[in-house]
Amino acid sequence: MREATPIDAIAEEYTRAVVDLSPMTATSLGVPGRDHLLDDLSPAGTQAGVDLVRATLAKLDAATPVDATDEVTLAAMRDRLGLELESAEAGDHRRQLNNLASPLQALRDVFDLMPTDTAEQWANIAGRLGAIPAALDGYVETLREGIATRNTPAIRQVELGIAEATGLADAEASFFTAFAAGARPDGAAPAGGLADDLARGAASAREAYGRLAAFLRDELAPAARPEDAAGREFYQRMSRQFIGATIDLDETYEWGVEELARVTAEQEALARDIAGPGASVADAVAALDGDPARQLHGTDALKAWMQETSDAAIAALDGVHFDIPEPLHRLECMIAPTQNGAIYYTGPTDDFSRPGRMWWSVPQGVTGFTTWREKTTVYHEGVPGHHLQVGQAVYNAAELNWWRRQLCWLSGHGEGWALYAERLMEEFGFLTDPGDRFGMLDSQRLRATRVVLDLGVHLGKPAFDRYGGGTWDADKAWQLMKDNVNMDDGFLRFELNRYLGWPGQAPSYKVGQRIWEQIRADAAAAAQARGEEFSLKDFHTRALNLGSLPLDVLRDALVG
Repeated sequence: MREATPIDAIAEEYTRAVVDLSPMTATSLGVPGRDHLLDDLSPAGTQAGVDLVRATLAKLDAATPVDATDEVTLAAMRDRLGLELESAEAGDHRRQLNNLASPLQALRDVFDLMPTDTAEQWANIAGRLGAIPAALDGYVETLREGIATRNTPAIRQVELGIAEATGLADAEASFFTAFAAGARPDGAAPAGGLADDLARGAASAREAYGRLAAFLRDELAPAARPEDAAGREFYQRMSRQFIGATIDLDETYEWGVEELARVTAEQEALARDIAGPGASVADAVAALDGDPARQLHGTDALKAWMQETSDAAIAALDGVHFDIPEPLHRLECMIAPTQNGAIYYTGPTDDFSRPGRMWWSVPQGVTGFTTWREKTTVYHEGVPGHHLQVGQAVYNAAELNWWRRQLCWLSGHGEGWALYAERLMEEFGFLTDPGDRFGMLDSQRLRATRVVLDLGVHLGKPAFDRYGGGTWDADKAWQLMKDNVNMDDGFLRFELNRYLGWPGQAPSYKVGQRIWEQIRADAAAAAQARGEEFSLKDFHTRALNLGSLPLDVLRDALVG
């Protein structure tokens, strides 16, 4: 077991301080004692985080690494905290509003992670519900600073926020109403004053979201930016945040165009194998959707199939392509309480008392599912995707400090690995069924489309001639989505709005995959140059044991 170093101590101290400042982070990490509280989203709360970052960077500047692990920690923390400071100084938090990943959603979504078995746990929930008004007041204060400094979100995102906040404020339809009413501590209706506390908490949360909706409509909307495009300076910073590498944005856009064409050609060729000569992608989709053997009916059947598929992958990969630690053999497949269509993963707690979980948020009214679309999703979210990646870092507590194993996560590394893992399962022979492989290509095509769309719109790139030329905008991006993404219009619209309001995140999947593949190739070439045989299994083990890292730091650690 590796001895903790002074740099590990700085990282641990920083993580503890983050947990103290952010009860929502504490909940996500499974740290008890703060589940009744919410984050301070006011400018003062932001400043407290900035002060912590500055103090920690000063400590890191005075520290000397004692081994290779320290060197990686130092590089990663300087990258992440330095960028956090840069973002805060630019006032990026003052324009933070979108349809998926802003405080508006975070204050609701944190309840999905809270335990709901006992009266004490429901008392925490009641306390947290009652804390929503103060948290939203702080958020409004921060957005008002954005208005004052002319640093505001796009009007499209404000309008989406108004609709979402209004829904959460609705007495009958609000999540908070149903959540509080469904409390069953210890399997029974809440006793004593707990029911009243929950009802009051839900009411105060609804009222607070009503006030937020009014602020967004009356104050923020008139000051919002008319254009969706984020601009190059902001986009470059967001790209670094999500990828952990500085990329050439213009070269990446051109690569995205080429990658979309390549994946499309691969899928079109497979479509003809599935549905016959001359068949289109749409013909193949219709054939696969019409196959009774590939259909699932109801969320219970979906959940059972997800669990079965995940368990089978773990059993087949362990000891052959990966050495999967025993605690990681447990992955729980869940139907999420939300209904927004998202599919996502939440990691285990440090002691694995809460296991890794794959969540499917099934939209209201959707009862039918097809396995060909989703087998690759299970590999993406489960093993060898997020669950193996995140769980391995948590398991490696003897080598990695708390910050490294739990707090340092970024999309380029995480989503890049998960998308790389989808292709890896093809390489390992798990996608020999044409329908399952077609589903994987469908996923790859979506992610390539995102690169073109996201960089195209936000950087004002020239649009394809078939969409009328000019520069990319929301309407042309919609046509690009319609032509390349196999989803219904409701999903597509949500996804497009997500990309427009969260610049730089969507390309991090495909760009992250590209960088993972580049690092693998560079590591293989370096081994060959040393006269050594390259072991893919050993490469993956070394990479996963490092935990989530900025991709530039990962490259240096694995290749040098």
